[in-house]
Amino acid sequence: MTNGEPRRIGVSIELKPHAYDPATSPELFEGVLARRLIAFIIDVIIIAIPVVLAAIFMAAATIATLGVAALLFAFLSPLFWPLIVIWALCYYGYTFGSPASATIGMRVMDLEMRTWYGAPSYFVLGAVHAVVFWLSVSFLTPLILLVGFFNDRKRLLHDMAVGTVIMNNPARARIIREN
Repeated sequence: MTNGEPRRIGVSIELKPHAYDPATSPELFEGVLARRLIAFIIDVIIIAIPVVLAAIFMAAATIATLGVAALLFAFLSPLFWPLIVIWALCYYGYTFGSPASATIGMRVMDLEMRTWYGAPSYFVLGAVHAVVFWLSVSFLTPLILLVGFFNDRKRLLHDMAVGTVIMNNPARARIIREN
């Protein structure tokens, strides 16, 4: 090694090209934003069901014990919110990490999540995607939704941050292509 050359440290970074080109495959991105909104609503309902059931149980137990259970729930309430967060992270992680690479709402709407270079999603990516989504929504609403209107792949801000693409699944893309 000469004095002018940079020193190599043994790390190689291989940049992969985008796997999905909207110019050559527009059927992958047709109607994604509207169906993604409906999928989100379905997923929120699915996540809310166990939370609502727990609240109903707590109310019923409080009434049945004439208020004594309310004392127990007051002590347990600091655990309630972290459990909701863990439930939501597990839901997104396991559903995105499944072979379909989609939440239940996304499956209903024929959508799937892939990395920008074409690999299927996995548990950690799904959980991180959910965290980045909720943080970005908390601070930048509705700006994250506007980003999707100005790029060809219909990616939202949190998709770009974690390197994912939400698109039509192959079956839906094939139907759109044939019509």
